[in-house]
Amino acid sequence: MAKHANTPKGPSQRQLSVGEKVRHALTEALQRGDLRDSLLERAVVTVSEVRMSPDLKLATAYITVLGQAELKPFVDALNGHAKYLRGRLSPALRQMKYMPEVRFREDDSFDNYARIDALLRSPDVMRDLEETEGRDDNEEER
Repeated sequence: MAKHANTPKGPSQRQLSVGEKVRHALTEALQRGDLRDSLLERAVVTVSEVRMSPDLKLATAYITVLGQAELKPFVDALNGHAKYLRGRLSPALRQMKYMPEVRFREDDSFDNYARIDALLRSPDVMRDLEETEGRDDNEEER
């Protein structure tokens, strides 16, 4: 039995590689304007990340839409066109045994980054940083 069998592992190199290929293929399909959907035709959809399941049969694509606060209608529209988009992936992923099923989700990582940035710029954190810098200056003088 492995020494660290219970430690969580990240995605494999194969999952990362296939996820990036799927992301590129989805981005190309969305840029070409292959979808006949009035909501999606006038939107700039960005696929920020694709996470693959360990068996590479499921791809979860995280999207954001430029200038849109509410992403749910766009996610629903893309999930409605998922089978069509899956067919558009075939030329780019022809070396794969199975074509992955694609699911779309909202990418909330930008919101997390903004929240962390706001925390770091808060007066409490700034005060703590100033105190820490003051201590470092005093220690250098000794």
